[in-house]
Amino acid sequence: MNFLITVAAFAAALGCLIVVHELGHYLVARLCNVKVLRFSVGFGRPLWRGRFGGDRTEWVIAAFPLGGYVKMVDEREGQVAEEDLPRAFNRQSVYRRLAIVVAGPAANFILAIFFYWVLFVHGVPGTKPVLGPVASGTPAASAGFATGELIVKIGDEPVATWQDARWMLLQHAVRKAKTPIEVRNDKGAISRRTLDMSALSASDLDSDFLKVLGFVHYRPALKPVIGSVLNGGAAERAGLKAGDEIAMINNQPVTSWDQMVSMVRSHPDQTLVFEVKRAGVLLPAMAITPVATAENGQTVGKIGAAPLIDRGMMAGLVTEVRYGPLESLGKALHKTWDTSVFSLKMLGKMIVGDVSLKNLSGPITIADYAGQTAQSGWISYLLFLALISISLGVLNLLPIPLLDGGHLMYYMLEIFKGSPVSDRAMEIGQHIGMALLFILMAFALYNDINRLISG
Repeated sequence: MNFLITVAAFAAALGCLIVVHELGHYLVARLCNVKVLRFSVGFGRPLWRGRFGGDRTEWVIAAFPLGGYVKMVDEREGQVAEEDLPRAFNRQSVYRRLAIVVAGPAANFILAIFFYWVLFVHGVPGTKPVLGPVASGTPAASAGFATGELIVKIGDEPVATWQDARWMLLQHAVRKAKTPIEVRNDKGAISRRTLDMSALSASDLDSDFLKVLGFVHYRPALKPVIGSVLNGGAAERAGLKAGDEIAMINNQPVTSWDQMVSMVRSHPDQTLVFEVKRAGVLLPAMAITPVATAENGQTVGKIGAAPLIDRGMMAGLVTEVRYGPLESLGKALHKTWDTSVFSLKMLGKMIVGDVSLKNLSGPITIADYAGQTAQSGWISYLLFLALISISLGVLNLLPIPLLDGGHLMYYMLEIFKGSPVSDRAMEIGQHIGMALLFILMAFALYNDINRLISG
């Protein structure tokens, strides 16, 4: 079932983003009176086609779904009827051609803005940015941060949720900046501290950089009580049920959920003896073997059980980010711009080696995230779509031949030199572009496969 959800969520995401991107090209081409011959979602053999409109444009869904294109009348690609010559793409002014090409990425940015606007108007749930235990010897400890403090500002920007804090800290971490942070303790007193991230390495950014900094999200201590068990998991097979309390493991008393998790994780494929209370009655000892699971390059044990959450205790840690319709538009524009600029900075950092190429993701990872977010709910899925839409827009604006950005580069050169770029130069550019895209895709697929192997 999870696999089917992942496939469906990935297909829906791809279809939405590709159609919107190509619609951007198509609509502006029509506004410029350029004749469109084909609108294709995907490449290769057509699975479905139909002709619509006054120009009898062919609409196609093709077999290979990773992309799409809008084919316009163009003398460089074949014979053009006499009556269609004024509507040929190559006969349009350089500014019209530029507008048609930039409309695709622009449509992706507009879609992201719309998604963020919907989310901000509806309200995005999150957890408050309260600090958990600060590990000694970390930059956070050196700066004087303490358990239970609420992050109020990072730099000059207010912080509403832990997710916001993570995003802002990541941007400062990539710059290896010394960042002023404002916090409030449980008595309401405000303190200002400076977090020095200059010592972070590229490998630190590949891992859990917040943990390297010394930041963990505050979690109230949970009792070792089962809230739910995974169907077919080791816990269910052994007979554990929701409401059961773990009293001892291997004759060691268990007083918290974290303690139980630590013992389970450290014993992959090793049988543990659980002593369990059900409705206050001690049950016969249960032998449970945690399933060995690859996670972040190491093997850990899991039994497939989740804790019982005290909703009243958690209520004070939960918040919702919500704005009015007009303010939401401003927030959506800022979020889209902020994410776009940061994506470009990350690409630049990868090129110079400040950030590892491991951060590149391919279709397998994107499909995995699509499935995960779809199962988490429509808000998570919409956030995912907005992020991927921005990534698609940014990628297509890169000055790489074959991409929209490559065409924009040619048109900018044409504006400056007063004449089109030669066919020979464009041919060489296409070969270079194909090589660069192949290298990018190879790295992305390698990272995807490596993540699957390492878990």
